[in-house]
Amino acid sequence: MSDTTANRINQLVRQLNEYSYAYHVKDEPLVSDAEYDHLYQELIHLEQAAPNFILPESPSQRVGEKPSGGFETVAHTVPMLSLDNAFDNQQLLDFEQRLKKLIGTEEEITYCCEPKLDGLAVSLRYENGLLVQGLTRGDGVAGENITSNLKTIRSVPIRLNTETPPPVLEVRGEVYMTKAGFERLNQQAEEAGGKTFVNPRNAAAGSLRQLDPALTAKRPLVLCAYSIGYTEGWQQPDSHYDSLINMSEWGFRINPLMTRAESMSDCLDYYARISQQRPKLDYDIDGIVYKVDSLTLQQTLGFIARAPRWAIARKFPAEEAITQIIDVDFQVGRTGAITPVARLEPVFVAGVTVSNATLHNRDEIDRLGVQIGDFVAIHRAGDVIPKVAKVLLDKRPEQSREVHFPTECPVCSSELEQITGEAVIRCTGGLICSAQRKQSLKHFVARKAMDIEGLGDKLIDQLVDLGLINNPVDIYRLIDKKDILLSLERMGEKSVDNLLTSIENSKTTELHRFIYALGIREVGEATARALTGHFASLDNIIKATSDDLLNVDDVGPIVAQHIRRFFSQSANVDIVEGLIEVGVHWPDVEKNQTVTEQPLSGLSYVITGTLANFSRDELKDKLIQLGAKVSGSVSAKTHCLIAGEKAGSKLTKAQDLGIDIMDETAVITLLEQHGVS
Repeated sequence: MSDTTANRINQLVRQLNEYSYAYHVKDEPLVSDAEYDHLYQELIHLEQAAPNFILPESPSQRVGEKPSGGFETVAHTVPMLSLDNAFDNQQLLDFEQRLKKLIGTEEEITYCCEPKLDGLAVSLRYENGLLVQGLTRGDGVAGENITSNLKTIRSVPIRLNTETPPPVLEVRGEVYMTKAGFERLNQQAEEAGGKTFVNPRNAAAGSLRQLDPALTAKRPLVLCAYSIGYTEGWQQPDSHYDSLINMSEWGFRINPLMTRAESMSDCLDYYARISQQRPKLDYDIDGIVYKVDSLTLQQTLGFIARAPRWAIARKFPAEEAITQIIDVDFQVGRTGAITPVARLEPVFVAGVTVSNATLHNRDEIDRLGVQIGDFVAIHRAGDVIPKVAKVLLDKRPEQSREVHFPTECPVCSSELEQITGEAVIRCTGGLICSAQRKQSLKHFVARKAMDIEGLGDKLIDQLVDLGLINNPVDIYRLIDKKDILLSLERMGEKSVDNLLTSIENSKTTELHRFIYALGIREVGEATARALTGHFASLDNIIKATSDDLLNVDDVGPIVAQHIRRFFSQSANVDIVEGLIEVGVHWPDVEKNQTVTEQPLSGLSYVITGTLANFSRDELKDKLIQLGAKVSGSVSAKTHCLIAGEKAGSKLTKAQDLGIDIMDETAVITLLEQHGVS
């Protein structure tokens, strides 16, 4: 009886998985729904009677247990990188020219082309053919473990359809929802009086992250495989296209519109063809992905910091809609930038109802010729950010009116400034502008500023929202508000004690850190050190004229103007004096320790790669102590590149420019020569 039951269960599992593959992957049903359901119920009955014979790949095992406490974060074996974008034919041609230059050829390159699905990227890990783990893309380095949810998707094979599977195989794919499935889901939600989804991508995202796999199982999700991320013990074909065909034979859905292109000309033709088919497809796509087909060439071309060199996404033009501008509001950003925002008659664009769209700045308003009351074309830049594309002048109403920028900050009434050559207009309020308050406070407590541990972004948001801190002085008044802090969410006795100790300790600082912490525009660490070394006291900096400031190395006319504006506002000076009154202090600075006398004064360094003896920030601080400037990018003005292990594109650029390159041993010697260790 046992052997008979086991054999029948094996037969049913193979048969049902074959039917499921034909229906959900190949779109070629082999049996009716009624016949499939009959066989499935027979399997369930047998498995309940003989649970020891249940196979891991049985269709009954697609719905597992709920994860306890949310999804676990797991590192990807190989990072899931993003793709660079091209928005026109010329950018694609430039992409190919870069490839040919890198590999030293003028011959045609073969590509694999496929639609870029508008869904969520995931990775699936198989060991000896059995699905053991499924992760979201996350930040590309690590993702959430959603294995139980991915198993509910019928187009995800639980066991590979091959007698000789790779010992380890990691497949990347996109989870999405068809338009028909999305409409059915929303119709069911409406009938049940529930909440509907805005678009298929949002529906797929919400479905995939349900804590209960049983809910995910009810959603019409599809997985389409698009690459192999990692494998062990298997000789992968040298062709990306052939690898996808391999995956199709093993049970994965691949996009039927995928093709091999023998030249860039074929790629351009493919884009034109798919653009015509796009409206008729039963799933959303937002572009075309082109990948060099040869895996050997892919390996030769390698990667830049966040993307492979051998692939690019050609984006489709954003969908547009016509609506009317009702008014224009002016928002103050956390850096003080004044941004005009068009208030619109709500309109549905690319799956989302849009009621506001950025106008960026005054130059953009002038370029577009926008007036309040105009009818405009709206598109979603990158299919995400609503933007005014053009004004329909032939529809302009007689009562339309010009857009007038404010003459003072709409939040704090401080003076506005626009630096020559810049399009952005900014509030000069700084510490006193409530729109900039949270960002100013987060900068003030940062490690390179006052270094107050425990006062993170979320806690600052909470304290500001509760009215407990409005400026940096209030941070030091928290020392007398322990009881209030203990009443806050996630603030226990130990956390509060550690925070108050850190606040107290931060009162002893250095003048250059204090200057940097004030958040004066364009006064970074190096400039703060330069000011400190030149003037030797805070009073001298506050009283300095523009001419005095221009005598400081690293201070030009614009930076001098920012410094003068900051200290000319009495509210800012009041905050500085308040900080001193609550006990913030620093040791005296000797006048002769000026930046111009330091050994690395005027020299620009760039740090790249992994260092064994320092973090990049630690080495940056040491170089700045010696008067150097430390930049984030290599240019012709760079004096030297310090290259650690796994140095990438910055090293290549420095070599191309003939810039001096120093390894970690050499930089340690340099620091020791000048008394820094």
